[in-house]
Amino acid sequence: MTIGEDLSGGSRRKLLAVLSFLTILLASACSRSATHESLTVAGSTSIQPFCDRWAEVYMEKTVRCAVNVQGGGSSAGIQAARSGAADIGMSSRPLKPEEKDLVEIVIARDGLAIIVHPDNPVASLTLLEVKAVFEGTVKDWEIVGGRRAPIHVVSREEGSGTRGAFQELVMGKARIFKGAIVQDSNGTVREIVAGDPNAVGYISLGLVDDRVKALRLNGVKATEETIERGGYALVRPFLFVSREEPRGRARAFIDFILSEEGQELIRKEGLLPARKGTS
Repeated sequence: MTIGEDLSGGSRRKLLAVLSFLTILLASACSRSATHESLTVAGSTSIQPFCDRWAEVYMEKTVRCAVNVQGGGSSAGIQAARSGAADIGMSSRPLKPEEKDLVEIVIARDGLAIIVHPDNPVASLTLLEVKAVFEGTVKDWEIVGGRRAPIHVVSREEGSGTRGAFQELVMGKARIFKGAIVQDSNGTVREIVAGDPNAVGYISLGLVDDRVKALRLNGVKATEETIERGGYALVRPFLFVSREEPRGRARAFIDFILSEEGQELIRKEGLLPARKGTS
């Protein structure tokens, strides 16, 4: 039998979390041995593609420090920061009460976009309709103003910061239905929706491109302006976390991201600055 046949769904998720953590630990060890000054940042796959770019720009300015960015998910990043396997953990969900012993720094804000195929005639849903679609109560596009066709729900995996934010902001205590297609990154969610006219998913607003269409929510378009005005409902923080107050190379990298230059880079990538009014 294969591992997938031997293990239950819950056991597979636990195994994947352990493997993600071990990957981060190994990458951290390799990075530290490869250069005298190195910084390991690990966690949320929502933040990872943005942090790759921040690290690239930072290393052009600071050649003495190599920044190694790893994924694994928000929960794995928080665990890596707590254990010391990573200097900085990335989380795209708020910390849980039992995680509040960690130092958390908001480095950016992000909107969650509900996405469909560009050919889908549906342009807007209410939050209640989104919830009904993802819990499986509404199963046909015709019910919400589209063509008669089955709705193919695409979701992130349990433990991801994106799913955690979606669960809190949209679903509440309701569960995403078991027939959903589950993917392990925002990029793969986007690819599936881009290739399926009947699919619907949710991803970081900063990752929306012309291959997919972001739906209006309660008639409000998902844009930086509507988020700043408070009209768009699905907004979450992007966090850096560490087990103690950041010092040295970790502090320098965080200071760069929170600087005027770093926050402008965040804006250019489709995210919002850490605090309203930050330029």
